[in-house]
Order: sequence, then structure tokens, then C-alpha cells
Amino acid sequence: MARTTRQRAAVAAVFDDLDGFHSAQEVHARLRTAGDGVGLSTVYRAVQALADDGELDSIRTDSGEALYRRCSTQHHHHLVCRVCGRTVEVAGPTVEAWADRVAGEHGFADVSHTLEIVGTCSQCRAVSAQALPNLR
Repeated sequence: MARTTRQRAAVAAVFDDLDGFHSAQEVHARLRTAGDGVGLSTVYRAVQALADDGELDSIRTDSGEALYRRCSTQHHHHLVCRVCGRTVEVAGPTVEAWADRVAGEHGFADVSHTLEIVGTCSQCRAVSAQALPNLR
């Protein structure tokens, strides 16, 4: 576990007030707006340390950008809307069993994994259908 610094505590506090996934740049902008002079590279290190310690969950966007949020401490997976970024935590017992079986078949132990299912949520599909009614 990384040592807790003032900057790390400030970054963690920002996530206490946020819903959904946010980039390090967004967190940095919020800190700057609040008058905290923490540097962007420090925010990047802090969010990565918080994620490494299991305090933040992270996903990667299609462009490769890492986004972070506070979420449950139990292992889970995500459904992510590629349009609005809405994220839903989902359990995956079948995925867990498959991962354990495949790892065992290949002699691996103490395995971990992440799974993100990316699609378009119902709200974004509805907006798209309204905007483009002739393309249904």
C-alpha cells in the first residue's frame, strides 16, 4: 500500500463526491478549481496508486484513456456505454468459473482478470433512433 500523502488524500476526496468514471485530467481540473495546486503528474500517480490499492476501479476507453471511479469492493465486471460512458457493475459467476478452469488447465494459480463489455445503452440508442429515424 502506498503511503498516504496530502495530494493522495485530496484526490481520494474528489472521488468521494463523484459518480461514474472520470479521468485524471478531470480530477486535476476539479482540484485546481477548488484552489489546490496539485500537479497533473501527481494526480496521475495518485489515481494509479489508489487503483493499485483497490480503492478505485479503472476502465480503458476505446481511445486508451484510463478512467477511474469508486466502486464496490467485491469482484465484478462492467457494462460500459461507448456513447455516454454510463457504467453498470455486473457479476459474472460463469466468467469466474471459466477463468479458474482455464488457468488451472494451464498450470496457473493466483490469477486475476478484468472484463469490460462495451456497447450502447438504451438511452443512447433511443436518442440515436430519434435523431436518425430513417436508418432503423
